[in-house]
Amino acid sequence: MNSFGRLFRTHIFGESHGPSIGVTIDGCPPGIALSADDFREDLDRRKPGAKGTTPRKEEDNPEVISGLFNGHTTGAPLTIVFANRNVRPADYSHLAEKPRPGHADLVARKRFLGFNDPRGGGHFSGRLTLALVAAGVVAKKILAEISLSARLIEAGGRTDIEAAVNEALEEGDSIGGLIECRARNIPTGWGEPFFDSVESVISHLVFAVPAMKGIEFGSGFAAAGMKGSEHNDPIVSKTGKTLTNNAGGISGGLTNSNELIFRVAVKPASSIGKPQKTLNLKTNREDTLEVKGRHDACIALRAPVVIEAVTAMALADFSLLAKAGCI
Repeated sequence: MNSFGRLFRTHIFGESHGPSIGVTIDGCPPGIALSADDFREDLDRRKPGAKGTTPRKEEDNPEVISGLFNGHTTGAPLTIVFANRNVRPADYSHLAEKPRPGHADLVARKRFLGFNDPRGGGHFSGRLTLALVAAGVVAKKILAEISLSARLIEAGGRTDIEAAVNEALEEGDSIGGLIECRARNIPTGWGEPFFDSVESVISHLVFAVPAMKGIEFGSGFAAAGMKGSEHNDPIVSKTGKTLTNNAGGISGGLTNSNELIFRVAVKPASSIGKPQKTLNLKTNREDTLEVKGRHDACIALRAPVVIEAVTAMALADFSLLAKAGCI
C-alpha cells in the first residue's frame, strides 16, 4: 500500500518519469499556516547539485491543490503536487529486456504483471522521496516544540565524505553512507508497546525510503557486546530522563524524555557507471548491462532530510494520538 499513519495519514502517488508526483495528507489539523515558502529549505536540501549527486534538474515547486485556503490548512485532505519536467524516458527503453541489478525492475515486473512503469524505476524511484519531504514539512508544523535534525556522518565507511565521494566518481562506482537523526523535547510516554512502539513506527517509515538497509537506536548493535550494568541508563528524573542514553530516548517502546537518537545505513546506488552482469529476459542468458541516465554516486548525500521527514511524520502521528487521548 501507499498510505501510512493513523491520524496523520500520508498517501504518496506518481512515477519518476510520469507527469507528476505528490502526496495527500489526511488528518492534517485545520488552521496551520502554510505557504510554498515553508517547503523551500527542506526541498533544497534534497535537491541535487553537490558533487556526487544526479545532474537531473527539477524545479520542485509545490502546488497545493486541496486542503488549503487563505494560507491555512482547512482540515480537508491536503494534497501537494510536483510536476516532472526534466524527464528522459528513452534512457530506460532497454530495461524491458535487461533489468538493472539492485533495482526493482524485475520484481516489479513480476508483481504487477508487466504493467509497471519502468522509466527511472517508476513508482519505486527515489524521486518519490520528494513527496515524503513535503509531508515532513507539514508534520514539523505540528511538532513546533520538537527539534529535529539529521546529518550524514559517514560515506563509503569513511568520515572524510568528500574524499570518499571523489574516489567513487573516479572509479565510476557508487558508495553508501550512515545517517544520524536526533529529536529533542519529545514528551514522555508517546508510543505503544509491541506493534506500535516508537522504534517500530519509525523503522517502518525509514524502510519505506528507497535504499535504506539498516537502523539502530541509541547504542544499537554495540549493545550486543555490552553488559547490563553498562547498558542500563540510570533514571535521574520523574519524567524518565536518564544519566546516559544507550536506549536512544525510548524505553519499552515509549519515549522517555531523553533525546531520540538513531542511525540509518544507506546502500550504494545500484545504477553505476561500470558495466554489470544481468539476465537478458528475451534470450534467458547472461548479458552485459550499461546503465544510462542520470544518477547519484552517493544517494546518502541527499537522504538526511528524507530521514528527518519520515521521523517527523511518525512523531506527528504520535502527537495527534496523544492529544486525542489514544495513547
